[in-house]
Amino acid sequence: MSGAPGRQGVIHDIGYRSYGGPRVGTGGIARSLLWSGVLAVFGFGRSGKAKILPFALLAMSIVPAVVLVGIMAFIGLGPELLNYAGYTQNTAFLVALFVAAQAPVLFSRDLRSGVISLYLARPLGAAQFALLRWSSLLLSILAFVVTPLLILVVGGLAAGADPGEELPKVAVAIGGAVLLAVMLATVAALAASWTMRRGLAVGGTIMVLLMGLGITAALQEVASGEGQDRLATWLGLLSPFVVVDSVQAGLSDAAPVYPAPAGTAGTALLMLAVAFALVVLGLGALVRRYRSKGS
Repeated sequence: MSGAPGRQGVIHDIGYRSYGGPRVGTGGIARSLLWSGVLAVFGFGRSGKAKILPFALLAMSIVPAVVLVGIMAFIGLGPELLNYAGYTQNTAFLVALFVAAQAPVLFSRDLRSGVISLYLARPLGAAQFALLRWSSLLLSILAFVVTPLLILVVGGLAAGADPGEELPKVAVAIGGAVLLAVMLATVAALAASWTMRRGLAVGGTIMVLLMGLGITAALQEVASGEGQDRLATWLGLLSPFVVVDSVQAGLSDAAPVYPAPAGTAGTALLMLAVAFALVVLGLGALVRRYRSKGS
C-alpha cells in the first residue's frame, strides 16, 4: 500500500524519448500515401504471390510490342506496323484484368475492415484520402499502359523510324492512355469501394469493362448499319475504351479500332468534355462513400 511505512515511490528511466525528427506535415503524408499505394498495386510490401499477377499481366501486355519491334528490325517492315494509338485497345483484355484485380487492394480492404475511420481521424480528410487512393490507381494504370508504348517508340526509332513522323503519333497515344487511365481508375474505384469484397469487386469491374466493351461495339455496329452514325458515335460513352478510340480518331489521323465513325473534331471534343464530367461525378460519389464509411 502507498501509505505503508518504509516504502517509497520510484521512477524508472526505461529509455522513452520524445520524437525529435522532422515533421513532414500533410504534404509529406499525402506523398507517402500516394507512393505506397502505387507500390501496393504492384505487390511491393505484400507477399510474393501478390506480385505475380500484376507483373505477369504487364509482361503479357509488353510481348506484342517486343514482337512488333523485332519484326520491324529483323524483317525490315516499315514503321506503319507500329500502331501506337490502337495498341492499348488491342490489349484491352489485359488492361481490364489488371485494373479489376488490383483496384480492391486500394479500396476494398480498409473499408471492409472498418479501419478507414482510424485513417480519417487525422490529419487527412475523407476527400483527400479517397482522391489519393484514386491517384495511386491512376498512376499504376498509366505505368501499365504506357510501358508498351515506350517500348514501341524506342524500338521503332532504333530500327530506323523517322522521329519527326513517329513522335506526334506517340503523343496522341499517350494522351489517349491518360484519358483511359482516368476513366478506368474511376470505374474501378467505385466498384471496389461499393462492393468491399475482392471477388465481387473483381468480377463486377471485369463485367463493366469487358462486357460493356462488347455490348458497346455491337450496338455501334448495329447503329452504323442503320445509318445512325451520330448515335453510333455517342454510344461509345458506354465504354472507356471506345471513348478513347473515338477521341483519338476524331482529333488526329489515328485509325479507329472499333466500328463506329469517329465524327468531327468538334464531336470528339464534346465527347471528351462529357467523359470528364462523368469522371467528376464518379469522384464525387467516391468521396461521398468514404465520408459515409469514415463517419
